[in-house]
Amino acid sequence: MLSIKDAIEAIEGRWKVLILFALSEKPKRFNQISKEVNGITDKTLSKELKSLETNKLIRRDFYNTFPPTAEYSITPHGLSLEKVLDELHFWGLLHRHEVIGK
Repeated sequence: MLSIKDAIEAIEGRWKVLILFALSEKPKRFNQISKEVNGITDKTLSKELKSLETNKLIRRDFYNTFPPTAEYSITPHGLSLEKVLDELHFWGLLHRHEVIGK
């Protein structure tokens, strides 16, 4: 039971799974993630990125540019959720078809 609790705490909430899904293709900058995860505020995105980084699911790389830029990418630990994310994606498609009929 403790393992399930730990897993849920690491990816709980409305946005974390969507952020991980957005980063699963390639590293992205803050604004790119914000555009892909429709409806999230910058404040919430910042908070969720910090939480995902604390849980070692993503990493933030800084670049010495002007102005300084950061890029977020999924870690190998985060990639271990790939099957879970894929299954959620496919189940969501089936669920949408079942409930909405589209």
